[in-house]
Amino acid sequence: MVSRQCVVISAVPPVSNTGPSPFRIPVSAIAIIPARYQSTRLPGKALEDIAGRPMIEHVYRRAAAATSVTRVIVATDDRRILEAVQRFGGEAVMTAASHQSGTDRLAEVAATLDGDVIVNVQGDEPLLAPETIDAAVAPFSDPSLEMSTLRRRIVDPAELQNPNVTKVVVDQDGFAMYFSRAPIPFTRPGQPSVDAWAHIGLYVYRRETLLRLAALPQTALERAEALEQLRALEHGIRIKAIETTHDTIGVDTREDLERVRALLAHPMAGKIAGAT
Repeated sequence: MVSRQCVVISAVPPVSNTGPSPFRIPVSAIAIIPARYQSTRLPGKALEDIAGRPMIEHVYRRAAAATSVTRVIVATDDRRILEAVQRFGGEAVMTAASHQSGTDRLAEVAATLDGDVIVNVQGDEPLLAPETIDAAVAPFSDPSLEMSTLRRRIVDPAELQNPNVTKVVVDQDGFAMYFSRAPIPFTRPGQPSVDAWAHIGLYVYRRETLLRLAALPQTALERAEALEQLRALEHGIRIKAIETTHDTIGVDTREDLERVRALLAHPMAGKIAGAT
C-alpha cells in the first residue's frame, strides 16, 4: 500500500537568510549538511538536477532560510559536490572519505567550529521546511538540553507497519524513549488507541554532545535497528522530540527523485495532497 501524504513545498529561497519566521528564536545555530557521493542506492544523488538546480543546492538554500541558522556548511568527500556548492555561492569543506556515517562527517567539521549548537541537515531532503529547523533549535534556550529531533503524527496505518518509516515513542515531557523500524507502540486488542509518531531525521546537538557521540562505539541496539540515534539513548543522552506537522521526502531511490521533481515542477507551489 502506497502512503499518501501532504507535502508542503515552496519556491527555492535565496542563499542569504532574510526571511521572517513564526518562531522567536533565542538561539543561533550552524547547519552542517553531510553529503557523500557514493550513495548505496543512488550514487551522485547530491548532484542530480531538480528544477534546474542540483539537489544539494535545494537543501542548502532551505537550511539557510531558517531564522535560527547563521551559517550553512556542506561536508563532503567528493570534489564534484564541493565545486557544485561553490558555484552557487555556498560554503563547503572536504572531509575524510573513510567516515562510516553522516554523524562522523558532521563531527569532523564541528570540531573546527566555535558554535555551541549544530544542526545535522540530511543532504537528500530537498523539500525540507526551514520552519522545522527553527522548531528543533528553539528548545536549546534551555542550557541543559543536549540533543533534539522531530516527530510527526502517523495517520496512515500502513506507515506504522513500514520498516522504512522510523517510529519513536516519547515520554510525557516529549523526550524520546525508543526509536524503531517496528510498529511501536503495540496496542492490544480492545485497548484505546495510542498516538503513533514517525521520526523525521533532522538532529540538533550541543557541539560537545555531538563530538562525544561520534567518539562512542556502536551499540547493540544501533546495529540491530540500523538507527544511529539509539547510540545516544543507550549512552544516556536524552533527545527532545519536537512535534511538527511538516513532512519531507528523503531521496534514496530514482523513484523518490522523480517524485520530488514532479512536486517542484507543479504549477501551484504550495500544499500538494496525495503525492505518490
